[in-house]
Amino acid sequence: MKKLSGKTAIVTGSSYGIGRGIALRLGKEGANIVVNYSKSEDRAKEVVTEIEKGDSKAIAVKADVSKSNDVKGMIDKCIEIFGSIDILVNNAGTNGKIAPITEITEEDWDHIIDINLKGHFLCIMHALPHMSKNKSGRIINMGSIDSFVGDPNFSTYVASKGGITAFTRSLAIELGPKHITVNAICPGFVDTPSADIIEKLYPGVKKEVAQKIPTGRLLTPEDVAAVASFLVSDEAEMVNGSCIIVDGGMINNIN
Repeated sequence: MKKLSGKTAIVTGSSYGIGRGIALRLGKEGANIVVNYSKSEDRAKEVVTEIEKGDSKAIAVKADVSKSNDVKGMIDKCIEIFGSIDILVNNAGTNGKIAPITEITEEDWDHIIDINLKGHFLCIMHALPHMSKNKSGRIINMGSIDSFVGDPNFSTYVASKGGITAFTRSLAIELGPKHITVNAICPGFVDTPSADIIEKLYPGVKKEVAQKIPTGRLLTPEDVAAVASFLVSDEAEMVNGSCIIVDGGMINNIN
């Protein structure tokens, strides 16, 4: 039997990038998967098809995680189709506007905080009644190495990711007695479509970053998915409130 057989997972922002990698990995290990997307239905359906090839069940659900009604609808659909929610991976996020703080508007700020931080809150808020009823749950929030270090021209992004790790630690204390664990994965530079956007703004940044990674290469979504797979497993019962850096050692080589 696969280690996640009988479990149901929602992975937000899973039509591409890190979320896609996590959805595919958890599906491969037997979980039913809700593939969440906000824009690309075609890509989400491709992920569903890939998961179903491995004999797991999956559905694609459109929802903007910054909107409470959308999130509630996604959770309701999950319960309607699969009967429960055992795993919530809050992956959906945005880089926001990459610019000096003097060029950031209030709208820019609200946009990134609403998606990156409020989105985590809304998904947890709507999922918790179901997890609490079952007295069991695994929640993963998606931080970043920028949760711990400064990054010029990314100040709004850094603020949102720092908030995620603080939120994670507090919820772990609060929800642990209910047998619901809350952890964060904090990746370094992952080679995804979002990284391609940064490469266009700063040509050569991928090569520059790779040179700072002691293990010698950029991360892949599969690297992050491997950590997610462990955190949602039975073996990780006593891992709670951890903010796990997955960056090949780069954070130790930033100067």
